[in-house]
Amino acid sequence: MPFSHFGLHADLLRGIRELGFTRPTPIQAEAIPPVLEGHDIIASAMTGSGKTAAFLLPILHRLAGKPRGTTRALILTPTRELAGQIDEHLSALAVHTPLSGAAIFGGVGMGPQEHAFRRGVDVLVATPGRLLDQLVLDEADRMLDMGFLPDIRRVLKRLPARRQTLFFSATLPPPIVTLSQEMLRKPVTINLERKAAPAVGITQAAYPVPAELKSALLVELLKRGEIRSVIAFTRTKHRANRVADYLVRHGVVAGRIHGNRSQAQRTQALAGFKAGKFPVLVATDIAARGIDVDALSHVVNFDVPASPDDYVHRVGRTARAGAAGDAFLFVSPQEEGDLRAIERVLGRRLPRVTLPGFDYTKKPVEKLEVPLAHRLAAMRQRRTHPRHGPPGRAHGHGHGQGHGHGHPRRGNRSRNR
Repeated sequence: MPFSHFGLHADLLRGIRELGFTRPTPIQAEAIPPVLEGHDIIASAMTGSGKTAAFLLPILHRLAGKPRGTTRALILTPTRELAGQIDEHLSALAVHTPLSGAAIFGGVGMGPQEHAFRRGVDVLVATPGRLLDQLVLDEADRMLDMGFLPDIRRVLKRLPARRQTLFFSATLPPPIVTLSQEMLRKPVTINLERKAAPAVGITQAAYPVPAELKSALLVELLKRGEIRSVIAFTRTKHRANRVADYLVRHGVVAGRIHGNRSQAQRTQALAGFKAGKFPVLVATDIAARGIDVDALSHVVNFDVPASPDDYVHRVGRTARAGAAGDAFLFVSPQEEGDLRAIERVLGRRLPRVTLPGFDYTKKPVEKLEVPLAHRLAAMRQRRTHPRHGPPGRAHGHGHGQGHGHGHPRRGNRSRNR
């Protein structure tokens, strides 16, 4: 069934063709008709299934024939990167229409975002922390995980009672269903979620490796050409910095995305990775939510996630839209229990792989983790003997993509990881 079957505006169909889309994905085929008819919907589909176009296309079609001059659709999403990417998709789809959009989120100055309000964009994409007859909640499950529910309720109180509301989510946990009952009117339910099932094109494997040799194994895989472009997931922001710094010291240019990085640093890292300026992006789970990178060859679970659902979301960064990709798990002996939990949900045992010629018994020259006691001692030392420098200047280097730790700004929410 072609996109023309939906009766979409001719200018939208032109944009669709130029983007190379030929046929709708299953979630698009299921969601577009009821949205065009004005129904509220609650829709669930796996990561990488085309949910963004599933709500953007019918919204743009419905707005194209109506008077302009005020914001008429609001899309709420949990992270800054996802807000920016949805805005990019909107611009590409609406390129031949007079419709406009803007993204607003924390971590950047309010000036340009206030200007977007003043000029009256048609579609506003926002994170709940910074903030309209249509409302979309994208990645609704993750917004609840990140504690945005009070913010969402405050936004809802300021919206018109007569509106169309769309819920899109990778999963439909009970809290999402409960929230949808509060917000939606007789919604159409679309559930294409496959429980803990990564995309068909993903080849998965587990690499048993001592925890202290994980960084060396990643460097070896990169230097042998086994990996072309990879997002490496760590469990904490501190680990992400440590891994990225280790890679840089060993000749691998790497970017990093996590909540302690400024918005400018996060934007620069993602743009550089997408442009192929460096092969590795080290990220935490929430900061990478919704990141869409064409032709990503690999996902590496540097740390095994404690939740099987998080594993599915991680590996869903590759093999998007029918492409192929590889997903590796670096599994230390201490993480075997988490791996078995993932395998139980997947319903199969992942193959164990060893890298020929890699010495799994060697002692690391440098440790990735600094013991907590040592870190606390260093903090006490800095308080006792503060370093003095020119007023208004931060100590440390922080130059280039692979250096620096992106000191946290006051006021940053820990949930924007």
